[in-house]
Amino acid sequence: MSLAELLEIRSGVTAVIGGGGKTALLRTLGEELSRGGARVLLCASAKIFPFAGLTNLADPTEAALAEALRACGLVCAGTPVPGTGKFAAPGIPMTRLAELADYVLAEADGSAGRPMKAHASHEPVIPPEANQTICVVGASGFGRPIAEAVHRPALYARLAELPETAPVTPSAEAAVLRAEALHDRVYVNQAETAEAMASAAALAEFMDCPVLAGSLRRGEYRQCSR
Repeated sequence: MSLAELLEIRSGVTAVIGGGGKTALLRTLGEELSRGGARVLLCASAKIFPFAGLTNLADPTEAALAEALRACGLVCAGTPVPGTGKFAAPGIPMTRLAELADYVLAEADGSAGRPMKAHASHEPVIPPEANQTICVVGASGFGRPIAEAVHRPALYARLAELPETAPVTPSAEAAVLRAEALHDRVYVNQAETAEAMASAAALAEFMDCPVLAGSLRRGEYRQCSR
């Protein structure tokens, strides 16, 4: 099965949050879905870098976006953020984007390059139109100190009831995910070793939602629960 099938991506808006591979997940899903003939839009409700090798549209009109989706199948669009090279959310309303594209995959927060994160009060920016929110967890964070592996470590440590010097464990990550309750399912990326896969499986034992694990880099995916 494809990753899009395993994650049960439905037409409409899907939000992606967390750390450790959100942008790569968007691209992987976009490429899978567009190969089937779907019109797929990659965008952000927060900020995202444009995608190398894809059609990236800055402030497109509805007509320009519709034409690009028809011609290319897979398109990134957004509003340029001066001085950053990033795109913020497109100026076109999300409800309209969901009418122009078969699938809208929206990166809904950032993690400053860390594999895991806790969310501040203003995060994530999940579009109200989203029919699913996927939280990405980077397996490379397991076993490392919270202060090193996590974006917003003080908040993470408080939610996990641990010091920032403590290592990130599957139970700690699950405690944070459950406390925040922002996701519908979890994808553990960077699970490229038996140890990392075991950590993903252990995380799944603490969760009451579907958990998948694998490697976006290698194109390998496995269901860990439900």
